[in-house]
Amino acid sequence: MKAAVIGSGAWGTAFAKVLGDAGSEVTMRARREAVAAEIREQHGNEGSLPGIRLSKLVTATTDLAEAVDGAELIAIAVPSQTLRGNLADWAGFFPSDATVVSLMKGIELGTLKRMSEVIVETAGVAPERVVVVSGPNLAPEIAADQPTATVVACTDEDRARQVQHALATPYFRPYTSDDVLGCELGGAVKNVIALAYGMASAIGLGDNTKASLITRGLAETSRLGVALGADPLTFAGLAGLGDLVASCSSRLSRNRTFGEHLGRGESLEQAQAATRQTAEGVKSCLSIRDLARAHGVEMPIVEQVEKVCHEGADPRVAVKLLMTREMKPE
Repeated sequence: MKAAVIGSGAWGTAFAKVLGDAGSEVTMRARREAVAAEIREQHGNEGSLPGIRLSKLVTATTDLAEAVDGAELIAIAVPSQTLRGNLADWAGFFPSDATVVSLMKGIELGTLKRMSEVIVETAGVAPERVVVVSGPNLAPEIAADQPTATVVACTDEDRARQVQHALATPYFRPYTSDDVLGCELGGAVKNVIALAYGMASAIGLGDNTKASLITRGLAETSRLGVALGADPLTFAGLAGLGDLVASCSSRLSRNRTFGEHLGRGESLEQAQAATRQTAEGVKSCLSIRDLARAHGVEMPIVEQVEKVCHEGADPRVAVKLLMTREMKPE
């Protein structure tokens, strides 16, 4: 398969590596020529994934039209809140029959749309051409060939299987699903729960508290998913529980790390300066909160994370408020 990957960050680079290792010819689109040249000439991307070697089937350019020319699969790995603006410029270059793969995990501010919905609306791509990839996919571990699994979700079963085969390697095992909605919600909400987990870790709270955050966070995600029409079983799988556990427990997780900075009393701006990475949950907590309120779904962890991130609430107070809420049946 001829593939393109738009985005040369850690996840975009790791995904390009998987495609190349599985036998596809891959062209990455990088914003900076220095990065594109490094990928072309040295088969690496030290700024995003130090020490990782890319297949000779992987190349790069800064020219979007060149990157997507003739591509059967176009994967997009950019910050979720920038997707709509970028697609307005990119969509005209996409081949009319290409499969568009969303690697983003977020809910758009304002519209409350999932990333696949933004692609359909902005790029004029039919829903059955959009594939979502989600799971416990920490980029540095994948790039180091450490075994993991993921979910390839699409309403078109045949297209999902095509992408599954294009990604299958000895270290990367894809499973298919038709629950695009559930997979996207799991990927978006887990970022917010990981922020809460990071705060709890920094405060010094123990494993009981953190296990409770994961469990109750999964319950919040499931409630919202069911209200929107997702399959409840999705949240017990790789795109739900699997992704949530990885993002909360791993020190490679951007959202957990960002949450730790907030838990130590740093401001949003200080945490951003310290991490120098995009923590999707910081913005998505606003849109997920609004989405939940619009559907009458209680998401207390999301509510408290939003207060810490955007209203200056003390993380310790936020945890206390969670623990003293009115008790309800499990």
